[in-house]
Amino acid sequence: MKHPIPLHNIEYVLLDMDGTLLDKYFDDYFWEHLLPEKYAEKKNITFGRAKEELLARYKIHEGTLNWTDIDFWSREVDIDIPALKEQMRHLIEVHPHAEEFLQMLRLQGKKIFLVTNAHYKVLDIKLKKTAIGKYFDAAVTSFEMGYAKEEIGFWEKVQERLQFDKEKTLFIDDTEAVLKAAKRFGIKYILYKAYASSKSEKGHSPHFPAIHDFRDLMSPDQN
Repeated sequence: MKHPIPLHNIEYVLLDMDGTLLDKYFDDYFWEHLLPEKYAEKKNITFGRAKEELLARYKIHEGTLNWTDIDFWSREVDIDIPALKEQMRHLIEVHPHAEEFLQMLRLQGKKIFLVTNAHYKVLDIKLKKTAIGKYFDAAVTSFEMGYAKEEIGFWEKVQERLQFDKEKTLFIDDTEAVLKAAKRFGIKYILYKAYASSKSEKGHSPHFPAIHDFRDLMSPDQN
């Protein structure tokens, strides 16, 4: 990481869930393999055609509230998405050293908030599967706020809800469009979480300093 983050100056830590704290492999596998497979069976078409059709549909709604609304997608494809995700919950994994990082923040007395585009039903599944929920002072979803995280309206609503000081806040996410919105809103410390998926090779951002592993923020010079 090029620019150390002065954790001693930070009072509030806002963290994304999928890809940041949790391995995005679960989501990538679900949307790019499992759902196309089930959709192909349902429509009696090839897997290739099903995947092409679904990826095109995803693209239309990317960055909107529909994007992670599993009830919306259940209607779109006529498949029970929440039930299918529940069946695959064993694939949900926390990134290495993420929980240790949360423990460190708690010991240092930081206010820790989960801010996610994930649907509340998915949030429930993932918090039940992992042990990370206990570390947060609050969890906020885009559906509660009425805006996706890519929109300034989300950040205005979140600050109204959580009352954090932008000058003393660190935000970590694996999506550059979200980080850009947070930066426009005025959050001072922003980090890109590289290697969102354990199967991913994406290890940097052209716009933001990146962390590859939460140990990057746990060394003595970060405190």
